Amino acid sequence: MKQNTLVSEQFGHVAEAYLTSSVHAAGADLQRLARLGGEYCGRAALDLGCGAGHASFALAQGGARVTAYDLSVEMLALVAAEATRRELPNITTRQGSVDQLPFADASFDLVATRFSAHHWRDVKAGIAEMRRVLKPAGRLVVIDVVAAENALFDTVLQTVEILRDASHVRDYRLSEWIALLQATGFAVGDNDRWRLPMVFDTWVARMRTPELRIAAIRDVFAQASDEVQQYFRLQVDGTFDIDVAWIEATVKA
Repeated sequence: MKQNTLVSEQFGHVAEAYLTSSVHAAGADLQRLARLGGEYCGRAALDLGCGAGHASFALAQGGARVTAYDLSVEMLALVAAEATRRELPNITTRQGSVDQLPFADASFDLVATRFSAHHWRDVKAGIAEMRRVLKPAGRLVVIDVVAAENALFDTVLQTVEILRDASHVRDYRLSEWIALLQATGFAVGDNDRWRLPMVFDTWVARMRTPELRIAAIRDVFAQASDEVQQYFRLQVDGTFDIDVAWIEATVKA
């Protein structure tokens, strides 16, 4: 099965779970996106890999004209229905892959992507497409799980992520994001990091992770060194912390 098909199928089956997930439906980053939507009131914004649409809703509440874009038809149907329920007519949906965007050059004032890029089969191509569809001096916001710079912690995170979700590609390090963006013609600005608790049973239930893989994740954590367990703040029930970053960049003149 090709990566894009795998991603689409994985998330098409769990769309409703992501709409109601407290991890995805809440957070100071959504409040920040709503304020950003106010700065771009009436202007064109793209939510790339929109999932259940939480970033789209936040930007639209601020007043931006939002295109919610995703691989999953099921996710997009959910976003459209929820946008109607929330009375957000300034959201439209479009289906496709991030590495071949069906938009003209310089179509958007703002591009945002939240908890999506770690599923992209070709992140370099995705970044190049974001650069292409942004207007001169356009703004990019990436919100995603980031791996530690420490190789051991990085390896453990990628291991449990792909065991939980077969469509996972990579949680990139912050240094990797900065290098990729700069190499594609972006000027990287402010970035913020925070830690987000993953309640184990909810985390695996949301993705319908098979029991065999759940057991493997628990074993990875059980066999991990003290340093790993301390870094992830691993708890008895398997709950652990991940690092999330907000990365801003603008198109270089």
